Amino acid sequence: MAIFDPGLDLRLRPMRYPVFYAMYKAALKNTWVVEEVDFSKDIEDLRSKLTPAERHLVGRLLAFFATGDNIVQENLVLNIFRIINVPEAKLYLGRQIFEESLHIDFYTTLLDNYILDMKEREGMFDAVLTIPSIKKKADFSFKWMNFLNGVTELKTDASRKKALLNLIAFAACNEGLFFFGAFAYVYFLRSKGLLNGLATGTNWVFRDESLHIAFAYEIVNVIRREYPDLFDKELKKNVAEMMKEAVACEFAFAEDILSGGIAGMPLTDMQKYLEYIADQRLRLLDMEPIYKSRNPFHFMELQDIQELTNFFERNVSAYQIGVSGEVLFEEEF
Repeated sequence: MAIFDPGLDLRLRPMRYPVFYAMYKAALKNTWVVEEVDFSKDIEDLRSKLTPAERHLVGRLLAFFATGDNIVQENLVLNIFRIINVPEAKLYLGRQIFEESLHIDFYTTLLDNYILDMKEREGMFDAVLTIPSIKKKADFSFKWMNFLNGVTELKTDASRKKALLNLIAFAACNEGLFFFGAFAYVYFLRSKGLLNGLATGTNWVFRDESLHIAFAYEIVNVIRREYPDLFDKELKKNVAEMMKEAVACEFAFAEDILSGGIAGMPLTDMQKYLEYIADQRLRLLDMEPIYKSRNPFHFMELQDIQELTNFFERNVSAYQIGVSGEVLFEEEF
């Protein structure tokens, strides 16, 4: 059987794709809970240390976070879990669905701590309808979520290509670009000594998201081996156009989030950063980069390496599961 074959394969032995089982086992070692995040100093920062422009930045971040992972989770359930016919891959997908729930819980708790006014807090969850820069990103995601139009069995190359584009859209653009753009704002604030609770939780989300992307790209590699004809000029053109649209969406969000002017984070640098990420995602798909931009944000390399390297050094009292090893950053941003 192949990864896109219709039907329902329930046999975990013999295992056809042990790499997915290994990813599932690795994800289990990355367990954390929201209650481990201390927001107490963040509240003080919000009250007395942030500038009005920084408060606007945080508000827009919260509005994006309020529903961003909900959309990813919906696509996993409605599309990815149903079309990937590999039991060991579904083990990982089940874990990923749990992690998206954990992220939703983290961001909801974040809003509960940061936004004390109930009406304002409720408005954050309507941002996909009321804030144009966030609606633009949501509309992009909904377009690709609905791209399969309810297809549950992939019997033709046309349907398989649709499934492949859905997978790429959420791995490379949604999780791989929209969230990595958001992480840059968080780490920028942390580089100034602000909102360390948010940054701590973001480190753990960052680790989860990196594994999600790695899993999706491994799925793409399997599809490339089993259905090489899908990777034609038309697909590459579609992916390039998709990526350009995603960058445009995220840049519109950057224009909004940085509209008050943030010293140390010019809009031009954010544009280069987004282009850099987009090229990285394309290279990992064995596709030509579009922008050839460099990463202008050195604080990204400093901030998350510091915490994420320590992630695997922590003991069971800090995490539910102790892990040993190292984190490698080879232009993964």
